[in-house]
Amino acid sequence: MLLTRLPDKMTLAAAVLFFLLTLVSNSRADRDFDVRHRLSTVTRYSAVKDIVDYSFQPTDIPVGCTPIHLNLVARHGTRSPTKKRMRELEKLASHIKELLKDAKEKNLSPQKVPAWLLKWESPWKGKLRGGELDTKGEEELYQLGIRVRERFPDLFNEEYHPDVYPIKTTQVPRASASAVAFGMGLFSGNGSLGLARHRAFAVTSESRASDITLRFFDCCQTYKDFRKSHEPAVDKLKEPIIAEITCALAKRYEFNFTRQDISSLWFLCKQETTLLDITDQACSLFSPTEVALLEWTDDLEVFMLKGYGKSLNYRMGVPLLKDVIQSMDQALKAKEDNQAPGSYEKARLRFAHAETVVPFSCLLGLFLEGSDFQRIQKEEPLDFPPKPPKNRSWRGSIVAPFAGNNMLVLYSCPANSSSKYFVRALHNEHPIAMPGCGGTDFCPFEVFKESIVSPHLKHDYNTLCQVNLDQPKQKPETM
Repeated sequence: MLLTRLPDKMTLAAAVLFFLLTLVSNSRADRDFDVRHRLSTVTRYSAVKDIVDYSFQPTDIPVGCTPIHLNLVARHGTRSPTKKRMRELEKLASHIKELLKDAKEKNLSPQKVPAWLLKWESPWKGKLRGGELDTKGEEELYQLGIRVRERFPDLFNEEYHPDVYPIKTTQVPRASASAVAFGMGLFSGNGSLGLARHRAFAVTSESRASDITLRFFDCCQTYKDFRKSHEPAVDKLKEPIIAEITCALAKRYEFNFTRQDISSLWFLCKQETTLLDITDQACSLFSPTEVALLEWTDDLEVFMLKGYGKSLNYRMGVPLLKDVIQSMDQALKAKEDNQAPGSYEKARLRFAHAETVVPFSCLLGLFLEGSDFQRIQKEEPLDFPPKPPKNRSWRGSIVAPFAGNNMLVLYSCPANSSSKYFVRALHNEHPIAMPGCGGTDFCPFEVFKESIVSPHLKHDYNTLCQVNLDQPKQKPETM
């Protein structure tokens, strides 16, 4: 009898042990969960800039290799919500008052009503303008400028001139303000203005109507048509998740939440966290699992409408890629011709939007899964980012947080026998693997051009985007 019962007791003990380990594991996972890392493209730079793939081993730059040119493509810093979104939050506040009144009439237990909801009003109530760079965004770009200068002292040791350090931005105030904040950090201490010895510097931009380098998405009629027609399909993909969470919260708090309420509360969670450092109000309504799913819906939207979901999303960014390569070619020629210091460009610095940074990351082949790089080379569609709890490389909070950036640094390696020039890829200031260059972050310039850049250059922007070639091009404006 003992022999027949022993397996049952062992099975029971194993089951109990597994249950306890699961509880401990879930408890630890919940403790380690940080909503500040989970806000897709509404994530603040400081929260995620040092989150890296520890399985990737960065290249040790060979002795004798020196940086000779830097290309920066950066998103604007943390900003306030737009006017449209502020109106959405005011509507949410009105509906919450109705829900609270309904809860009172039903004599719901006070424990069911989150205390913060009782007196909540939108922090942006009555504000007439929105979308501007926040003080946190100013600080993000200012500090980034300081770190870039400190990291590449040999690139920023020349006396400032706009032809040596051109700073380009879109004609959108939050982007141009970000460029100014970055420049203040980059050149601080090198001028004569104020106690910090700031100096004046030029920031230039193209008209919105003709800026195909940094606002290619806004000038591309094909893309605008695609986005308008596919946004309902994206909403439909997100709908089951929103519906599931709506039911869960309605049951949890016994409120008649609508799907719009949940979408607005998730948006409020992101704004409170990023702009106000509040994580115990709107965000506390959602469990870690629900936050992960809501983050995934945002990431899915970025993937489909800005990223790898359709090749047009990033191939329309070819003018930007050409601009990057042109600047590298010019720097390489200056090096080969032994041009005098101060007579050639050493860094090209650009400030734009998530709609710029995301496609540019795709053009470089970053954040792909497995053999996806070969698939995009063949122009094959990619699978959606894996749904939680599965891990995924494509996360908006990493790909394009506020102030998110890509840097391509051109190195001269005269002692190298195989190639004299290399390109190093940095994303959010950290080395990142380029699948098109064998998974390294330090790629021979010829390989970078042939394997990563050239396949995209067969696509013409005007053809892709149905641009009217007879339309007169406006001159750049200085801001």
